[in-house]
Amino acid sequence: MRRTTLSLIAIVLSATPVLAQRGLQSTDFYKEIGVGDVALSPDASLVAFTVTTIVEEKNKRHREIWLQRLTDGQPDGQPFRFTSPRQESTGPTWSPDGSLLSFSSQRGEDENSIWFVRVAGPGGEARARRGRPVRRQHIKGVNAQPIWSPDGRWIAFTRAPDDGVKAALREGWIAPNAISNTVDAGRFDGRVITSMRYKRDGTLPFLPDPATRDKRQLFVVPAEGGETMQLTDLPFDVGGVVWSPDEETILFTGNERQDDEYNEEQTGDIYSISRGGGTPRRLTGNPGSESNPSFSPDGKWIAFTYTAERGALSELRVVAVASNGEFQGESINVMPEWDLGFGGVHWTPNGSALRFNAGVGGNSHLFQVSASGGTPQAITNGDRRLSGFSTSRYGNTIAYTATDPTHPAELYVRRGDNERRATSFNDKWLAKIDLQPAERLTWNVANGTEIEGWLIKPVGYTPGRSYPMVLKVHGGPHGAYGNTWFRTFHTLSAAGMFVLYTNPRGSSGYGHDFQYATMGQWGEMDQEDYLTGVEAAITAYPDIDTNRVGVSGGSYGGFMTNWLSSTTDRFAAAVTSRSITNWESWYGTSDAQGLTEYEFSGTPWEQRELYRRLSPISYVENVTAPTLIIHSEQDWRTPMPDGEQWFMALKKLGVPVEFARYPRSSHGLSRGGEPWLLVDRLERLTSWFSYWLVENGGNEVASN
Repeated sequence: MRRTTLSLIAIVLSATPVLAQRGLQSTDFYKEIGVGDVALSPDASLVAFTVTTIVEEKNKRHREIWLQRLTDGQPDGQPFRFTSPRQESTGPTWSPDGSLLSFSSQRGEDENSIWFVRVAGPGGEARARRGRPVRRQHIKGVNAQPIWSPDGRWIAFTRAPDDGVKAALREGWIAPNAISNTVDAGRFDGRVITSMRYKRDGTLPFLPDPATRDKRQLFVVPAEGGETMQLTDLPFDVGGVVWSPDEETILFTGNERQDDEYNEEQTGDIYSISRGGGTPRRLTGNPGSESNPSFSPDGKWIAFTYTAERGALSELRVVAVASNGEFQGESINVMPEWDLGFGGVHWTPNGSALRFNAGVGGNSHLFQVSASGGTPQAITNGDRRLSGFSTSRYGNTIAYTATDPTHPAELYVRRGDNERRATSFNDKWLAKIDLQPAERLTWNVANGTEIEGWLIKPVGYTPGRSYPMVLKVHGGPHGAYGNTWFRTFHTLSAAGMFVLYTNPRGSSGYGHDFQYATMGQWGEMDQEDYLTGVEAAITAYPDIDTNRVGVSGGSYGGFMTNWLSSTTDRFAAAVTSRSITNWESWYGTSDAQGLTEYEFSGTPWEQRELYRRLSPISYVENVTAPTLIIHSEQDWRTPMPDGEQWFMALKKLGVPVEFARYPRSSHGLSRGGEPWLLVDRLERLTSWFSYWLVENGGNEVASN
């Protein structure tokens, strides 16, 4: 017997007065203001952050750096703009003494996009005092994101040695090891490809041949500017740069098998090098990858992340080090019982503990664990998702962003147990919107596993009336829904529908076994979780019309939408975005073959029956649900052919279907696509369900 529980999420991020007039509309996206790139000054007197607005008439996003003054770790006054509203600016970074704030901003023909501004109080480019212009400057030799040494005497950064030099026209378009001849490279504007890594989603149109691309190397410059010293010249990209407390040693990460297209092992390592140069020393070995190194404040220990193989649970390890950064003895796993992912690891100022952020169920919070090992303890709490953590020099003040189901992200500051909200960019327009809270729903599947989901009621919900419902399916498959802002859910709610969103087996945040329970069983196992979730929602709210249930998702959620509509008759309408319908053809067109090679235990020719069995196209003749297909024309993660195959099959079968193709768009259209296209997609999805579930609900589906 399955158990169902339902509870209301009680946390409210602000006491915003509500005079609701209507539900959320697709065009309200133009009013949304985003907060990110949080950078707390070392003395906790200021917080820098990036504010993103939508310029509707120009179909673009605009980003600026803002500041918030703090007193005793709490917001003091209103936040104010720091960089010019006429320029794009991102990536604020403080110098160790807090006197300089750097940011990235490409301005005119200046090839160096890294700027430094001296900060002595409220001001900035947009608020010069006493009529004097603010001095915005470059530091000679620094032309990439600065990584300050602890005492602020040096700046490290990574870049390809040829950065700043314009590449030749079509450089890397013809593979240097191509056997076929090119008559005239100036006339040939196509591509000759010999590498499997010729495309990556979000990079348009294609990547140059890897052999023609210089690798990112490590550079150091005196903080006052001067001659640039290139410390490395390695055949792989340098990343993960950190300074030792005495500024004599620099750690970095790299993968010597980076260009080996056939390497299926975890081969990332940690290296060290003297600030003055010399031969880099590899500190770790294979098998397994080590990453994210971090020196303890006294320089005697290094924390790092270790992952034995793909799909393995990552470990947070600590090891003693010598003065030159060499590891001394064996490393220890400081939280051996931790069964979740983690990130953003950093030491507490006294070196006694490590902090990290992690997703737990539908929430995301900051945790702390003893450097000698133990059970992690949560520092923050509540039904919400926190991110972008930044800590002051003494660790007593933390800044971050927080979001929940009815609030986009805003800036928060915490000192001790006292948390204060610092920004309210979205409050004014949200006060006019009726947003239904998310109600937590849990149920058990046949083997006893508990599944978590959330239910949003329709705007204006009246008990006793009949309403449709849409099941939303997340991507990944190892992604997760939770207590965060999803505008799609609220536009559907505003259109008169219940919205159910769930974290079935395969989702992150519920333990390693739960996350990988669906290996080799995509669709076959998690189908039960979705269908029983629909039953649980109907049990909780009998007002849901069982004949008017729709399904929608993107990426893996698009695959699952296709799977559910072709293997069950539960759903009356579907919207499938950036979906997969044929795993065999997807394998040959995507930029992510390793995903199914691991999850399906082989390639399509090694696991032919499995690839075909788990492909929705194998069952497409069973589809009756009217389907809207949404796909991006430059999506290299789930390329267009999958959408085309689904459309042609449904059209031939006489199923009502529409195919919306979005130009200039990648896999991330719904999150970072052009504003006009993003809003159009949101409206198109909502109107499709409105037509089939609200306006024509219960009617016979006519042939198209």
